[in-house]
Amino acid sequence: MATDFALLLRRFLTAHLAGLRGCSPNTVASYRDTFKLLIVFFRDDRSIPPEKLTLDCIDARAVSGFLDWLEDARHNSVSTRNQRLAAISSFYRWMQSQDPAQMACCQDILAIPAKKQAQPGVNHLSVEQTRRLLAQPDRSTQRGRRDATLLATLYDTAARVQELADLTAGDIRLETPAMAALTGKGNKTRMVPVGRKACEALAVYVSTERPKLVKRRTGNEIFLSERGTKLTTARIWQIVKEKARHAGLEKNIYPHLLRHSFATHLLSNGADLRIIQEMLGHADISTTQVYTHVDQQRLKAVHRQFHPRA
Repeated sequence: MATDFALLLRRFLTAHLAGLRGCSPNTVASYRDTFKLLIVFFRDDRSIPPEKLTLDCIDARAVSGFLDWLEDARHNSVSTRNQRLAAISSFYRWMQSQDPAQMACCQDILAIPAKKQAQPGVNHLSVEQTRRLLAQPDRSTQRGRRDATLLATLYDTAARVQELADLTAGDIRLETPAMAALTGKGNKTRMVPVGRKACEALAVYVSTERPKLVKRRTGNEIFLSERGTKLTTARIWQIVKEKARHAGLEKNIYPHLLRHSFATHLLSNGADLRIIQEMLGHADISTTQVYTHVDQQRLKAVHRQFHPRA
């Protein structure tokens, strides 16, 4: 017979996260992984097998022990520790309305603070590095023209890699004003402008290049493999890394870095933070504010370099 914890966890992951909140499969998987680790912790550290793990076993002291175990035994970073705590807190916030008898325990767990960490700098490319990366694909080949369009769209729309992989022909408007409909976390769709160069590349790719890749079972996604199948997120990662290497960029380049670069370049040129928040699809502006630290660092560097009394 399933324990109370097992039953409630299943409802939380399926009916609540996937059903009511409409979280993406990646988000649900992230929550699931947190609870897999929690179960492993109780099995290995507390000698409580999964089939005997109940809500009574899990209190604030046990959760704190789990967080310390992540750092000490698994050598996880503070950031990962805090992400696991956020997932557990989400579960117990939901639990309060499911089992009022557990409210006191839930609130004790919710009172566990995140561990402070140094504010990390946001990695990004300079404008010149971005130009080098976007110019790298060989436009004399079919694959190169596809990759050039993919990189331009990734940067110009600040799309997440999954959003780019899922982009369909119906999501793109190439007439002025050119726009792209990106469906991101929580299945929320946002409209973002498409820059002139990306728009021109997309117009050519959609009309002349993509039809050559279309096969009988091809879906409606814009970016296709040589076999006519939808490009996976893993393949997009490979394309970005390959082009970055050929462009001679020494940084660790990955698709999300173009999203960081997009936001940083806009902010450096005076764009309003609220507008950047809308284009990135951030639910909370505090997430977007991390880019202000980058801009402040740039301002300090300029001050040190050029001010006579710096």
